[in-house]
This record gives sequence, C-alpha cells and structure tokens, in this order.
Amino acid sequence: MALLFDPNAPAGADAGLYGLPHGVEDAHVVVVPVPFEATVSYRAGTARGPAAILAASHQVDLFDGDVGRPYQRGIAMLPVPDWLVGLNEEARAAAVTAIEAQIEGEAPHVDDVARVDAAGARVNAWVDEQVTKLLHEKKLPVVVGGDHSVPFGAIAACARELGAKPLGVLHLDAHCDLREAYEGFRWSHASIMKNVLDGLPTTKLVQIGIRDFGDAELDVVRAHPERIATYFDVQLRRARLDGGFGALADRVVENLPHDVYLSFDVDGLDPALCPSTGTPVPGGLSFDEVLTVLQALVGSGRRVVGLDLVEVAPPPDLDDEELGGCWDGNVGARLLYKMIGAALLSRGEGQPPDLPIPPGLR
Repeated sequence: MALLFDPNAPAGADAGLYGLPHGVEDAHVVVVPVPFEATVSYRAGTARGPAAILAASHQVDLFDGDVGRPYQRGIAMLPVPDWLVGLNEEARAAAVTAIEAQIEGEAPHVDDVARVDAAGARVNAWVDEQVTKLLHEKKLPVVVGGDHSVPFGAIAACARELGAKPLGVLHLDAHCDLREAYEGFRWSHASIMKNVLDGLPTTKLVQIGIRDFGDAELDVVRAHPERIATYFDVQLRRARLDGGFGALADRVVENLPHDVYLSFDVDGLDPALCPSTGTPVPGGLSFDEVLTVLQALVGSGRRVVGLDLVEVAPPPDLDDEELGGCWDGNVGARLLYKMIGAALLSRGEGQPPDLPIPPGLR
C-alpha cells in the first residue's frame, strides 16, 4: 500500500516508531516491545525502555550514513498488551521479596520464586508466538526490552524456523549471562545465554564486550569451545591499542554460521552512552566499534534472521512525558535503527548509503 510520507518532515505527535506511518500489517520490520524486568538484580527501569526508544526515535533522521534508508521497508511497533504490564509489576514484587531474603542470608520463599519463573515462562511463550507469526509472514522480527531475559522466545522461534540448520547468536554485552538460574530464577536476565545453550542445541554463541563475569561462567566458556566463542573486553582493549579492531571484528564474525540472531544488551557499550542501564560496567564498546562489528557481519555475507535490543533504561527521575529528551533513549533509538538497517542489508532487503565522496577519501 502506497503511503504519503515525507521523510524530511518532523514527526507528528501521534506518529509511530521513527515517526513512520506504517502499521504492523504493511511494515516489513516489526518491533515487539517487552517491558518486563522482573529479574533485574541491581537497578530497575528497563521496563520503560520501549517507551523511551519510541519517544526518542522521533528525532532520528531517516537517512543513515551507515545503513541507508531502512525506513523504506516499513517499520512498526506492536502495542504493549495490558496483561504484560500487570504481570511485570506482580513478578517484580515477588522477585524483590525473594532477592531481599537472600541479602538477609535467608532462603527465598518457594512461592515467590515460582511466581517469577511462571511469569518468565509466560513472557517467553508470548514472545515466541509473536516472533513465529512474523517469521511465517517473512518479516524481520525485532524485540525491545525490558531486561535481557525477554528475547529467549525470539531466539527459540528463530532456531525452530531453521530446523536442523545452526543458528549463531551474536551477543554484545558486558556480561556473559551464563549463570545457572541466577538468584534462584530460571529465566533470569543473567541466565539468558545459559538457557539458550541448554534449551536450543543448534545454537552457537559468539560474545563480544564481556567484562563482568564469574568463575562459574568462565568454566562454561572453557567447557564448550565448540559452541561458545567469547571475546573479553580486556582482549579487545589490546586490539584497540594495536590499531586492529577492524580486523578483529572480521575474526569475530568468522565464528558464526550463516544465519545469525543479533542480541544486544546496551550495557555492552561504554556506560557513558547508557548511564541509566541496570548493570553498567566501566569499559565496553564504543559506538564506532559496534558499527564496525555490524559492518563486518553484513560484509561477511551472513544473514540476520532476528534481533533484540535490551536493558535501555531512562533515568528514574524522568517523567513519562520527558522520555523523548532522554539520552539513553536517544542512543537506544539510533542504535536500534542502525541494527535494523544492518539486518536488512544482510538479507538483501536494503540499499547501502550513497554518500558523495569528498576529495581525499574513498
């Protein structure tokens, strides 16, 4: 369906994601917002991530020097179901009670843990259902969290769609997320990649930016070299000092099979770019380095089958009507647009940018 739309005009107050007029039916890229953060273990706020990204996206120019014009394929965001908002509040309250008991040296009540696990399972099932539908419609599914527990259903749906073919998970994060039921919660944000490895046997995990991890997680990495390749931040630091990050990005991507799911916890970035995220860690990837990894992924000929961006959180003292001016949402919206654009290019569904070349550059 042809839509009258001026990409150079300011976004209207009631416009959709990135100020676009597309509905879910006519958009090729569909964003599934999942404002769920029951298991956050340091700072809350990621449940407002989808709203912050939506509000900030209205300030994003639609031509992008890295990925061209992703908007031309149509991008739309699903509405957040009311039940999910209520479920998050109930599960978070139970999780807080369970976590506080552990801080006091007591065992958490089994009912509280069971309530959180049941909520996580329900979120997994709903995300899986939404992403499966989008895959059957040949659309690009995008999940926006929420904490990092929320994309499990999306990864599961993409793996199932591929059948026996392997699915590579390119995981950008400060944390390995390989903990066994962290704080007692099966579907913890700190256990997402352990759950992926345990539950989805055709997946291979490639991690980059990792700088905050435990001995048990390191043991998991060492025990599964055929399924896990982890590029720790200390190693990336040496590559930066040697001036070889671009070549390293190519080597990172070489570990992935043809079909790739891109999972990005925003705390993988330098925390100056995401100061309000739940578990910020000094160090991390620069924005340019993330773009270098995306460029290497596209240039390798691999195909992105789905993606997520999680743990974006606005400052806690920011009112909802102020979200459009939030730095974390601004970075999240721009990062998401570039991730979507890179995914489309990897699928042959976009056009690279056609910038004029000034004298002295090529």
